Amino acid sequence: QVQLVESGGGSVQAGGSLRLACAASGYTYRRYSMGWFREAPGKEREGVACIDNDGDTIVTDSVKGRFTISQDNAKSTVYLQMNSLKPEDTAMYYCAADFERSRWCALLPGLYNNWGQGTQVTVSS
Repeated sequence: QVQLVESGGGSVQAGGSLRLACAASGYTYRRYSMGWFREAPGKEREGVACIDNDGDTIVTDSVKGRFTISQDNAKSTVYLQMNSLKPEDTAMYYCAADFERSRWCALLPGLYNNWGQGTQVTVSS
């Protein structure tokens, strides 16, 4: 069972930056895709970015050009660099693993088997 632990959330002013990290443990052979999702109060969970085992990425349009997903396979860690943050980015951010796909990740929450506990990001205007 893979355990995912997010870190790096916090409160920032609009225009600021945060770097989220998701550390995976309990599974030594990395052949799966990872995604970042967020859930704001009263809204459905939405996909933000994902990265497959080869490093190919997908970023949702609303954060394209501001957010970057990357990974360090040696550390079993996936990162989400968030720049130019906006109040509408305020949400609980979750990382998740899709064990069915080592290639061609997708921003569909239902595809992901394993989830972290989440880290809160709050952006004030």
